[in-house]
Amino acid sequence: MENTETGALYIVPTPVGNLEDMTFRAVKVLKEADLILAEDTRTSSVLLRHYGIEGRMQSYHKFNEHKITGLVKEMILNGRNVALISDAGTPGISDPGFLLARCCADEGIRVFTLPGATACIPAIVSSGLPCDRFCFEGFLPLKKGRATLLEQLTKETRTMIIYESPRRLAKTLEQLAGLLGPQRRCSVAREISKLHEEHTRGSLGELAEHFRQTEPKGEIVITVEGAPSKEHSAHRNKFREDSGDGEPGQEELL
Repeated sequence: MENTETGALYIVPTPVGNLEDMTFRAVKVLKEADLILAEDTRTSSVLLRHYGIEGRMQSYHKFNEHKITGLVKEMILNGRNVALISDAGTPGISDPGFLLARCCADEGIRVFTLPGATACIPAIVSSGLPCDRFCFEGFLPLKKGRATLLEQLTKETRTMIIYESPRRLAKTLEQLAGLLGPQRRCSVAREISKLHEEHTRGSLGELAEHFRQTEPKGEIVITVEGAPSKEHSAHRNKFREDSGDGEPGQEELL
């Protein structure tokens, strides 16, 4: 049961690139908040100054969230409104935020998440790959659990979204090509919403080779085609049987 007599937690997305991607509501919430929790106060101060937001700001990141989450909860229970922002995008999506949101939800505190910027949605919509069903993997484990997760992805039929750093991009594409097949379709989005936004599309094999030769810069989102499902394969086979030799090429419409 939500406690409507307390303050509230507002999870506020911030631009992943272009500052104009900030929403009117996000600016209003940040201006009215009693406290703004920021992943990096130095980064966020640039955004806040741009929009004339002068509220109290405190750092909230993976190294201190366990220590101060309880204090923030008590502040909200005492009637204060707290806004949470990350360096870019929506807090909680590969950024700090989950722990505080869960703590507030368990306490019955109202949690409002504003719609807004995130890198994964523009990446998949622009990729040309199916976006009606997809799975978000975020950053893959660097060592422990990486091989297990990659093996699980070989059976994934939905489009996959993966975040990666520029220096590890080529290696990750090589690993995916080795496990999923070099012909699996893929798109690499770079610097979404920024001046040098770029989308490179092709097969996993082609993109692995491309980024071995061309060192990328900026924020990276990989979008990978899912494995053909049994239902889809059966449908295609049935279509071929029904269409016969007299209807060449119609399967390309599926």
